Amino acid sequence: MPYQLIITNLTQNQTTYTVCGLYEDRRLVELHGQRAGSQGLLGNIYVGRVKDVVKNLNAAFIEIKPGLACYFSLEDLKNPVYVKKINSPRLVQGDELYVQVEKESMKTKPPRVSVNLSFTGKYLVLTTGNQTLGLSKKLDKETRSRLKALVEPHRDPRFGLVLRTNSQTASEEQILSELSELTGQARELLEKAPYQTCFSCMRRQPPEFLTVLQNVYTNELEKIVTDDETLYEEIRRYLVRHQPEDLPKLRRYEDKMLSLAKCYSLEVKLAEALRERVWLKSGGYLLIQPTEALTVIDVNSGKSTLKVKAAGPKNGETGSTAYQVQEHYLKINLEAAEEIAAQLRLRNISGIIVVDFIDMTSQEAKGRLMEALRIATQKDPVPVQVVDMTKLNLVELTRKKVKKSLREQFGEDHEKEY
Repeated sequence: MPYQLIITNLTQNQTTYTVCGLYEDRRLVELHGQRAGSQGLLGNIYVGRVKDVVKNLNAAFIEIKPGLACYFSLEDLKNPVYVKKINSPRLVQGDELYVQVEKESMKTKPPRVSVNLSFTGKYLVLTTGNQTLGLSKKLDKETRSRLKALVEPHRDPRFGLVLRTNSQTASEEQILSELSELTGQARELLEKAPYQTCFSCMRRQPPEFLTVLQNVYTNELEKIVTDDETLYEEIRRYLVRHQPEDLPKLRRYEDKMLSLAKCYSLEVKLAEALRERVWLKSGGYLLIQPTEALTVIDVNSGKSTLKVKAAGPKNGETGSTAYQVQEHYLKINLEAAEEIAAQLRLRNISGIIVVDFIDMTSQEAKGRLMEALRIATQKDPVPVQVVDMTKLNLVELTRKKVKKSLREQFGEDHEKEY
């Protein structure tokens, strides 16, 4: 399916955001927002200082700025790069080392950091803490073997390497060139370690919209459109340096009569994605309610129940009304499964998700529903695990936490829809 990446500035509640919308056949599948001119923490590499080691949690809290302590699991302490080490074989208070922010702060939880530094390119990810060679699961067996044979003789054994899905369409020259660039960046960072001061930001991630551009599958990206001159120049410079093959896809939107946001209904789509209620074509609806611990999604038959009550066997057919009701509930649930997978991605809902589908009595129908949900969530680039259906007919899912949800990105001062 061809993708279009729309990047523009939107003002919401007197705050201007740089908004990046990814459209698949004119349907918005991803939406990202960042306050214009602001700089995020995710992916940045800092010289952190160990503030405290909490043994009963098997964790430490590492400051990356004065007063900003991040969570670090001691189980992940492999191949750390120390800037200053207290005379102890263990990680102790006062140690200074390189850390990378791997998860943003979410709700009451602080940011999470790792000592496994990652250098992400379009085709490769180079790591300092894990020296293994990994490949995207979306690559077929033949491609995996070819790419592994290509990079193995050229990689530095001190670093790990992951070949991304985009590598399948890249030339050997593009892959080896990026490998050389990322390796050079990692070596330079390690060589600077003895001379750095605490809280220094050693590497800053590009703005969110450029990160999204880097992560889109190349062979599916049709065009990149923006109507802002500053954004256009920033995107163009990035493409010239890092993704020159995508430069012809960049477009400058210049229609003075209709803004880019209006043309793609970005403001309307954003408002819809911040509401609790999502209507289904069948007349049913989803109620999406985030809580402190998890997100609850309730599937309701809504207006479609009127159709069920009025329904009866057609001429020449047999079967009870109860059977028809169950079939209709299955139809709504299957539609809801597709929409739930889409909403998880669009709203960037992560962590534990519990779905209360409409109750069904048939085990076969429940099995069909679970299989449909698993297939639908496989389209999500962020890993989603459909765990199981409980005895109370509640479906449990988990989605990997990385970035803030859409609600957190744009704040929570919006009205609920009832």
